[in-house]
Amino acid sequence: MATTDQTERTRAVVQAYVAALQRGDVAALRESFAPDATWSLRGDLPVSGTWTGPDAIIDGFLAKMMARLDADQPVSQELTGLVADGDRAVAEWTSRATTSSGETYVNDYAVVFEVDGLEIAAVREYFDTAYAARVLFGDRSVSPA
Repeated sequence: MATTDQTERTRAVVQAYVAALQRGDVAALRESFAPDATWSLRGDLPVSGTWTGPDAIIDGFLAKMMARLDADQPVSQELTGLVADGDRAVAEWTSRATTSSGETYVNDYAVVFEVDGLEIAAVREYFDTAYAARVLFGDRSVSPA
């Protein structure tokens, strides 16, 4: 059974992660993860799959996503919801950015976090991957619904 302390600790870990993401603090993001943490993204994007360990998550997955964006333009994540219970939390946010090709990117995310102590142990990320394929990765074979 989840305890209030465990739930509040999970909420605090995820809030700290999102705050680091919002301010672009790569060192704090890296420190958020357990050494064997996983980040999973389903779908057919070039970044889909499971990334293991902070280096793979930050230097692999996140770096490949950020490379699709215009580094001179702001990237924002507006946290719209956070629900925690025990060692799990679900955060919802809207990401806004400009792609490296100049297109506007706005996508809603639901991200499931599993927290072990004060570290993120696992993440499962959900968003409109067809939209991301078109706008971020230039896959025009994916038509809007």
